[in-house]
Amino acid sequence: MSTSARRSGRRRFTLIAQLVAVVLAVAAAVTVIAEGPGGHPAAERLAADEMDVPALSATPLPPSVVPAPSASAPVSSSPAQSPSPVLRMPGAVPSAGAGRFSYDDRGGPVLGRAGEVRRYRVAVEVGSGEDAAAFGEAVRVALAGPGSWVDSGRLRLQQVPAGASRDFTVYLATAGTARRMCADGGVDIRVGGRAYTSCRAPGQVIINLDRWRLSVPHFVRARVPLQTYRTYVVNHEVGHQLGHRHERCPGSGRPAPVMMQQTLFLNGCTPNPWPYVGGRRYAGPPL
Repeated sequence: MSTSARRSGRRRFTLIAQLVAVVLAVAAAVTVIAEGPGGHPAAERLAADEMDVPALSATPLPPSVVPAPSASAPVSSSPAQSPSPVLRMPGAVPSAGAGRFSYDDRGGPVLGRAGEVRRYRVAVEVGSGEDAAAFGEAVRVALAGPGSWVDSGRLRLQQVPAGASRDFTVYLATAGTARRMCADGGVDIRVGGRAYTSCRAPGQVIINLDRWRLSVPHFVRARVPLQTYRTYVVNHEVGHQLGHRHERCPGSGRPAPVMMQQTLFLNGCTPNPWPYVGGRRYAGPPL
């Protein structure tokens, strides 16, 4: 082979070698771009699994997977809490009033489904700071039930205006006036020398303003709502007007009969404002 032929062969070999080197370099660059910096897709997936990172998908997730926040649902920084029950009313309670009464002059619906209708008026002492219409509504709720005396099916009750014919009147009176009215009816409501309880005199259901506003200490300690005590005292004193006498606790842990003197004691029973429980007359042993 001539010298010129050998030189031409070496140039072709060098050119081919350079071309191969360029091809290998490009292939390596493509591999790095496709696999990422580590060059090991499987190793990267394993690391993601160990960190509990969800694998990405090329398919879009349906909109229901990530719910959008509702514009109608406000965001709260603290959980909702029920308001605490009112156990007693704040402020001083008048111990004496004018001795005169204002009346709730509205007529009311007949409460109960059957039986004799007994009609009553509602009155609040002037100077007591209480509203006759509000007291009348509270009395109506207590006597309507469910659980009140009308659940017997043999009695109905109805509020009437001041001048109408009636069977009895429900009075809300200051302690001083309640003491005089009860004493006139032969009942002493004093405890420890002061007018404390409510009473029934002939044709009169007399609710002591102190109890109406303050409940009683053992109810307050037990966090029994004032509304429960008010319902009890109305049904208790109206129960006397209807001819029912005092009863005793039927057993520790059981509901107190409404005719038990819950204003004074519970004797192991639990507070109960209703004469009917579960649709049946609930009573205790006679006192």
